[in-house]
Amino acid sequence: MGLTLYELDGCPYCEKAADALDDAGVDYETVWVDAMHSERNEVKRVSGQRGVPVLVDDDHAVTMAESENILDYVERTLA
Repeated sequence: MGLTLYELDGCPYCEKAADALDDAGVDYETVWVDAMHSERNEVKRVSGQRGVPVLVDDDHAVTMAESENILDYVERTLA
């Protein structure tokens, strides 16, 4: 299945995560989430919390939140 990035339109932290994935040249699917935290049920289901960005890497069985963690992961694992 590969990589999935859950992000919110206009979120600067989400943009940083997406830019890192783009710069690494990896393919990923974007799932756009609702602006209301209470409506982010899919994010909660995959990550246990409703904040974004969230990166899911099915190939490595990794799910993580927080843009800095995602940037480090992309640099160490995917670049």
